[in-house]
Amino acid sequence: MINHSPCGKLVTAHGPNLFLVGNLKHVEVPVPIPKKDELVLKLEATSLNAADWKVQKGMVRPFWPRKFPHIPGTDVAGEVVEVGPGVKSFKVGDKVVAVNSLADGGGLAEFAVTKERLTVSRPAEVSAAEAAALPIAGLTAHQTLTQQAGIKLDGTGQQRNILITAASGGVGHYAVQLAKLGNAHVTATCGARNIDFVKSLGADEVLDYKTPDGAALKSPSGKKYDAVIHCAKDIPWSTFEPNLSANGKVLDLAPGPGAMMTFALKKLTFSKKQLLPVFLSAKGENLDYLVKLVKEGKLKTVIDSKHSLSKAEDAWAKIVDRHATGKIIVEP
Repeated sequence: MINHSPCGKLVTAHGPNLFLVGNLKHVEVPVPIPKKDELVLKLEATSLNAADWKVQKGMVRPFWPRKFPHIPGTDVAGEVVEVGPGVKSFKVGDKVVAVNSLADGGGLAEFAVTKERLTVSRPAEVSAAEAAALPIAGLTAHQTLTQQAGIKLDGTGQQRNILITAASGGVGHYAVQLAKLGNAHVTATCGARNIDFVKSLGADEVLDYKTPDGAALKSPSGKKYDAVIHCAKDIPWSTFEPNLSANGKVLDLAPGPGAMMTFALKKLTFSKKQLLPVFLSAKGENLDYLVKLVKEGKLKTVIDSKHSLSKAEDAWAKIVDRHATGKIIVEP
């Protein structure tokens, strides 16, 4: 058992209606106590995602957060220091990586509680930072490619033409690598400074999104896309449609009202070309699969920057800016 006296943590100061970086505050709160099928981790690394600042900004109210103070951060890696009743897969001292719900958060802290079913072992070959970067971004890329785009990551499926927008970001840089494992032809968009980086991930064609062809999403080789992994924002359906194959799909990872209207319209009109919103359903077995790919050198985590917990405000500013290359990591 560990001492459940107060420990240093970072929490939102007032609530999602006050969303400036300055409204994150370092405070003392108790070490969490694990309930049934839960573990307490001493954290070694946390990664930030766009969803974290959206919660703070109040974009998902009244659903999340459910209570205050709220500690942001869903993606965590660390060492098990306590297990709750019913936990069978882990023991004190195990190195693990886990994903928490947006409602629970807890990552910007010294200790966090996680669910056993969403916690997996971290081998010594995978660093805490590499592992912590995986959950939300890696699982989103994995789910979108395998379930929605129909890619078989063992490379045995029919080759498909895939477009990945914002390919240098957290989800995008994993999506490029996973799509190539699945034998897809990958066209990607990113800013000019990241073109060589995205090519190094395996993309077959890379477009600067600020050029005319990039803005039009036109494949340099003239290919039509069977699926678009849409990680960017503010691209209208009219830009996607002429670039899609006969049964092409746009898989929107952050659908706004316009995208939802397009989704409904395409369904109602039985269009073969579809826009489909994507909502992550995190599964422990998929996270374990991704961790093993990293261990085997088949998938790499690219880290944009690392920040100490005492300077988490700097990490928060970078995630709000939305121009990170790869993942942003916070360490104790």
